[in-house]
Amino acid sequence: MATPGAEEDALARYRSPLVSRYASAEMGFNFSERKKFGTWRRLWLYLAQAEKSLGLPITDEQIQEMEANLDNIDFKMAAEEEKKLRHDVMAHVHTFAHCCPKAAAIIHLGATSCYVGDNTDLIVLRDGFNLLLPKLARVISRLADFAEKYADLPTLGFTHYQPAQLTTVGKRCCLWIQDLCMDLQNLERARDDLRFRGVKGTTGTQASFLQLFEGDHSKVEELDRLVTAKAGFKRAYMVTGQTYSRKVDIEVLSVLASLGASIHKICTDIRLLANLKEIEEPFEKDQIGSSAMPYKRNPMRSERCCSLARHLMTLVLDPLQTASVQWFERTLDDSANRRVCLAEAFLTADIILSTLQNISEGLVVYPKVIERRIRQELPFMATENIIMAMVKAGGNRQDCHEKIRVLSQQAAAVVKQEGGDNDFIARVRADPYFNPIHKQLESLLDPSSFTGRAPQQVAKFLKEEVRPALIPYQSKMGGKIELAL
Repeated sequence: MATPGAEEDALARYRSPLVSRYASAEMGFNFSERKKFGTWRRLWLYLAQAEKSLGLPITDEQIQEMEANLDNIDFKMAAEEEKKLRHDVMAHVHTFAHCCPKAAAIIHLGATSCYVGDNTDLIVLRDGFNLLLPKLARVISRLADFAEKYADLPTLGFTHYQPAQLTTVGKRCCLWIQDLCMDLQNLERARDDLRFRGVKGTTGTQASFLQLFEGDHSKVEELDRLVTAKAGFKRAYMVTGQTYSRKVDIEVLSVLASLGASIHKICTDIRLLANLKEIEEPFEKDQIGSSAMPYKRNPMRSERCCSLARHLMTLVLDPLQTASVQWFERTLDDSANRRVCLAEAFLTADIILSTLQNISEGLVVYPKVIERRIRQELPFMATENIIMAMVKAGGNRQDCHEKIRVLSQQAAAVVKQEGGDNDFIARVRADPYFNPIHKQLESLLDPSSFTGRAPQQVAKFLKEEVRPALIPYQSKMGGKIELAL
């Protein structure tokens, strides 16, 4: 058997579909080994720079050597070192020191592994939010345009998935948008609440740094502040154990799980509407809906969103359980778990946002189908209007109510037992009792008179709440998105 090449070898091993099939390149890079270990080196540089500025014997030459080798990572050497040492951080300390011989003695000076590990995680989480937020804003923007376009189009409303009072296509879309606007606020809050772990030492007491600076507390505090600022954070957690509190991970994944719930609801609605043939997601010219049924136009993008959103919603259980079993200043049973759940949460959120953007940019509405369904149900909903009109014309309410009760039950029997169309209005027209209002029937059955303030609510909501929330993201709205798969 021939020796497999690199491409064949890759195909012979499991690869997460989150990266290989769906996620964006930028989110994939955010959780990549190169980003992780490149950030470790930058954190070691920040620490050395700050320690030098506060008087430790670190030379310019050592700093320059570190700066010159930030991205010069020998991953093969690091893997060999980790296999030998069974310690990923020390493996990379040795690998960095190998290409920085002059700085070798001061790399990682006074620090514990979580100095690079946890601080890098916080940087990656922050950067992950910064990637997701514009994508979420784009989805809201596209749906806002859709809601505005169809603000006045009456459609049958549903409660319990049973026909209810009319709404409009645009108003229903605003229900989706409102949930996503809450998610936008939650993601912004979670990002802005993130702090840096900073320079805290082995159990969070900063003892090693206090020793380095010969008991000078002010210098230790300044070291923490300087490194925090260099990493782009305004604040650091004032107290930590060896790690930052794992409750932070709960907060991060909670808002992502909530986003997953919003998108699952939206895409479920779209799937139901697709079955009703009222609204469909975009369908490519050569797309195949079914291998056996050529006529089908399955809502596969919405189904993908629901499928992945379910995964996203379950991931919050990991940090909940992890935080609950972190003994004292830390245990290591969090590490392997966090490698999976943190990355997968952001990758999954990234995928479903990109997919929903694609859906929202190509939603197809079928007004004639919507109108036909309204005609099937509206006659029953109009009974109160008919009674009021008859009373105004001199009729007796109780007599009119009884007439309508009998006619509506007859019409319902035609629909349910015979599979026919709703002929309630035809029965009203044929009954001499209703002669006084026959000329009013068309206006009494105008769908737009049954939608209440839905169009006005859409306009006010978009103007006062949605559009202002999108202002910080205007420069990142971009063009339409095409899905690779």
